[in-house]
Amino acid sequence: MQERVMLLDSASLYFRAFYGVPDTVRAPDGTPVNAVRGFLDIITRLVTTYRPTHLVACWDDDWRPQWRVDLIPTYKTHRVAEVTAVGPDIEVVPDPLEVQVPIIRRTLETLGIPIVGAAEHEADDVIGTLATRATLPVDIITGDRDLFQLVDDASDVRVIYTARGMSNLEIVTDATVVAKYGVLPTQYADFATLRGDSSDGLPGVAGIGEKTAATLLTAHGDLAGIIAAAEAGVGMSAGIQSKILAGLPYLAVAPTVVEVVKGLDLPGTESRLRALDDARRADAASLAEQWALGTAMTRIVDALDAAGAR
Repeated sequence: MQERVMLLDSASLYFRAFYGVPDTVRAPDGTPVNAVRGFLDIITRLVTTYRPTHLVACWDDDWRPQWRVDLIPTYKTHRVAEVTAVGPDIEVVPDPLEVQVPIIRRTLETLGIPIVGAAEHEADDVIGTLATRATLPVDIITGDRDLFQLVDDASDVRVIYTARGMSNLEIVTDATVVAKYGVLPTQYADFATLRGDSSDGLPGVAGIGEKTAATLLTAHGDLAGIIAAAEAGVGMSAGIQSKILAGLPYLAVAPTVVEVVKGLDLPGTESRLRALDDARRADAASLAEQWALGTAMTRIVDALDAAGAR
């Protein structure tokens, strides 16, 4: 069996679980556990379907790093619940989900699934670093298309895209990105920079949409080539040239915000999937009883046992 590492965009998945399972699912003390149970079921399905040998839960230690905000102040502004003087700003998270995040972390730790984050960086940056330095094929599990920039057939890095739901997962390869957007994965960060993304508070270059961005990248290769052509007044219409030139202040900083970091100094992590030993099995049973995780815990333990036996 081919070994393969799976990298979870954890917040993307537990938000999906929260909205996919009714919040009437609660523990005996009344705490909602719909996101916990849904998240466990998502992992079970992924491990069973794609059969990874290694698994890492990548974490947003800082969901809105100040260094990105310093470059583009609108970055994720619409998702800020409270600005803090020290440490990450507080993200808008529904109260019934917020109380479940520590339970999710505790459950992952009990199951032996490593959680990896990095100060002042997002899970995307952790994923970028782990995917780039991996010596095994990589599956990135996310609903965030920004991570399409990491897709690389030559290195066997693909995205399992969850945006259309867990019953309609899409495997994203080089060909998928080209078919969807008309650019290569290596051009995707530049494409996203030009187009912008309202969900992340990235304005893009005014008047440049997806089709124009793809056309420019096809003609000029990358942002540097597009800017050089605009400054020389060649290879594009006067209207497009004026839009690129007007966007130069934005284009000077946006690529650093959009491109995921690939060189974080992360600790070594034992990520191989293993059957639970007796101590972990007892802890998992205790957690399942405390939080009414029921068959969701049973299923993931069985999936990890099967993975460890492969």
